[in-house]
Amino acid sequence: MAVPELKDIHFDFDNYDIRPGDARVLDDNARWMKGNPDYLVLIEGDADERGTNAYNLALGERLAKAAMNYLVAQGVPAIRFTIISYGEERPVCSERTEACWARNRRAHFLVKPR
Repeated sequence: MAVPELKDIHFDFDNYDIRPGDARVLDDNARWMKGNPDYLVLIEGDADERGTNAYNLALGERLAKAAMNYLVAQGVPAIRFTIISYGEERPVCSERTEACWARNRRAHFLVKPR
């Protein structure tokens, strides 16, 4: 399930580095996760439509792993995470514009009780 306290982060084109503004979002997410230890976290990696399906699946995995690694470095136990890549298959925006593609390049967070 989605919880409003956990915000998505976004990535630059063809890049899985955590941007400074998104690091602050992840810091807030980490605080919530540490304060709610009874939840497991699914991180979904999503890419934009450019590139092959195989490339975008691999990129989505790198996006999800980058977010997970950052959260683990903030003290959230790695055992709480599962990652999955949807590549380009679950866009939040379907326009063919840079602004739309930027919204689709993301790590999305869902939780479930242990």
